[in-house]
Amino acid sequence: MPTFAQILSLSNCNLDGYQRISEYRIMKQNKYLIKFLVIMVILFSFECFTTSVFGAIPIKANFNKASTNSSLSKTSDKLIFDIPVTYNKDVGRWIHYYQTRGKKYFKVWLERSYKFMPLIQNELRKAKMPVDLSYMVMIESGFSPIAKSNAEAVGPWQFIAPTGERYGLHRSWWLDERKDIKKSTLAAIRYLKDLYAEFGSWYFVAASYNMGEGGLRRQLKKYPDLDYWGLVKRGALPAETQEYVPKILAAMLISKAPNLYGFRTLAKMEPVNYTVIRVPGGTDLKELAESIGITHVTIKELNAELTLGYVPKQIEYHYIRIPQGSSHHVAKYFDNVEKHPPITWEKQGPLDTVQ
Repeated sequence: MPTFAQILSLSNCNLDGYQRISEYRIMKQNKYLIKFLVIMVILFSFECFTTSVFGAIPIKANFNKASTNSSLSKTSDKLIFDIPVTYNKDVGRWIHYYQTRGKKYFKVWLERSYKFMPLIQNELRKAKMPVDLSYMVMIESGFSPIAKSNAEAVGPWQFIAPTGERYGLHRSWWLDERKDIKKSTLAAIRYLKDLYAEFGSWYFVAASYNMGEGGLRRQLKKYPDLDYWGLVKRGALPAETQEYVPKILAAMLISKAPNLYGFRTLAKMEPVNYTVIRVPGGTDLKELAESIGITHVTIKELNAELTLGYVPKQIEYHYIRIPQGSSHHVAKYFDNVEKHPPITWEKQGPLDTVQ
C-alpha cells in the first residue's frame, strides 16, 4: 500500500503518460483534501493516480496515451482519470446528494452505464478524446434516448435541433437522429472537439456545452484571466452551468468506485450488441420484433431514431439495428413479406453502424 508521502510525491511514478507533480498548493478546504486523498489511496493502491486537483493539489499529466490506447482493459480505464478532477465542496455536495436523496435515480444511471458506456467510450478513444467525457451523457440524460428537456433538447447527448443539424443529425416527420446513441455520440465528439479547439479547457468545454458557446465567450471576454471555478465564484455563469461540472465530476468519481460510495447491488445491463441491416420502406418494428421473438422495447431502443416505430412506406429503404444473433429469424421474416426489395446485411459487431 503506498504511503501518504508517496501519493503526494509520486516519486516512483515512471509510467508512460504521467508526469511528476511540479508544485503543491494546499488550499483552505483541508477536509476536502483529506477526504479526496483517502479515496485515492483506496482506489489506486499500487497505482499512480493521474488527476489534476485544482483547489487542492495541482497535478499536471499527459493523458494522450492513457485516453487513446484501445488495448486498455476495462479495469485500467477505471483506474485513471483523463480529464482534470477537482474535489471541493460543490463536488462533495453532489456526491452526497447521489448517495442520499438522488440515490434511486443515480443507481438506474449506473446500471444503464454498463450497457452504453462501452460504445460511447470506444468512439471517444477512436477520436483520441478523453473517455471520461462520457460521464456528460450520464448527467445530460441518464443514457435515455427519449430524454427531452424544457429547452427542447433531445436524446442521450441532449442536442437542440439547430446544433444537431449543424453536426449532421437529421430530423424529419418520422426520424430524429438525436435519439440514436451512436449517431449522437459521433456528432457530440465533433462538437466537443470544436469547443476544445476554441476554449482549450475541458471544464470550459462542458460549461459551453451546457450554456452555449456564445454565452461563455462573452463571459471570458469580460474575465479573460479566470478559469471555470473563478467564473463560478464571480457568479458569471448561469446557475445550472455552475452545477454542471460538479455533477459530472461527482458522477465520475462514484462510477469509478461504486462500492466505495454505497452502490453495491447493481443490476448491470449487458453492453449493446447489434447487427445493422438495410430494410425496405414499410418495415414495422413491432411486427418484426414479434416475428423474431424479442420484445418491442428491445428493438425500439436499438432504433430510437424511428420516432413512429416504423419505416414509412414512401421511404425506399433505411438502415436499422437488430440484436446480434437474430439474423436468421429476420431473414425468414422478410422472406414471408411479399413484394419487398431484398434486405442488405451490413457489418456485425457491438460498435458497427453505417456512416
